[in-house]
Amino acid sequence: MEGLLKIAVQTKGRLNEDSIRLIDEAGIKLPLSSRKLISTATNFPMEALFLRDDDIPQAVAMGVADIGVVGENEMLEKKENVVVAKRLGFSKCRLSLAIPKDDVYNGVEYFNGKKIATSYPEILKGFFTEKNITAEIHVINGSVEIAPGIGLADAIFDIVSSGSTLVSNRLKEVEVVIKSEAVLIANPNLSEAKQNILNELIFRMESVQRAEKKKYILLNAPNDKLAEIESYLPGMKSPTVMPLAEEGWSSVHSVIDEKDFWEIIGKLKSAGATGILVIPIEKMIF
Repeated sequence: MEGLLKIAVQTKGRLNEDSIRLIDEAGIKLPLSSRKLISTATNFPMEALFLRDDDIPQAVAMGVADIGVVGENEMLEKKENVVVAKRLGFSKCRLSLAIPKDDVYNGVEYFNGKKIATSYPEILKGFFTEKNITAEIHVINGSVEIAPGIGLADAIFDIVSSGSTLVSNRLKEVEVVIKSEAVLIANPNLSEAKQNILNELIFRMESVQRAEKKKYILLNAPNDKLAEIESYLPGMKSPTVMPLAEEGWSSVHSVIDEKDFWEIIGKLKSAGATGILVIPIEKMIF
């Protein structure tokens, strides 16, 4: 339907959960059911299609879906005609080469003549071509990490998050080939109407994500310390300062980055700020 933007979302797993959470926080209500593969939003012109992650790039390229949330690794592996509409910043991982723990590694030349097990042959072929490495790539769909242990391969190329799976299979990571995260991909030939809906969706997502990294802070400050305190609180433009009923004191409101939170709090206390209140921010609209 021309009036609906169709978004492909992974059927299950962490990427599904993070995608649905972001859609929900963007104020879009999707009726969900474990039995339904299609869900139409009740308050936004969008329809969700629930697909396998490795089918999403093709679905978007073919126009079955207009947009999709997928791991960047899957997008790069499938090489479909899609564009990245927005990087989403969650489901981060890396695709790395790993070898038996006891092997000596002196560089990428190690892989010349070796057999490598992977579920991502296209990405690995590109890397080996760039590095002038000749190796046999053995495609496995499943538990790639067990391949060296059972004699099926000399090394593996697979997704790494914490690295604990490699350790449990007596492997060590030696080369990071790409870093990946969830991306919002789009068909490059969207109609103007669907592009406008996508723009609104991205606007809402960015408002949610900006808020995740910010805190709203309120505090009381002696007027003779306002200049110093304001210098620590740039906020979005500048702090809001309002006089209190008690003479000589003001209330200061601002927004700070979460990463700088404790450093700023320490400076504020030293400068004489009291009654410091910190509140999470749900949305930030610019």
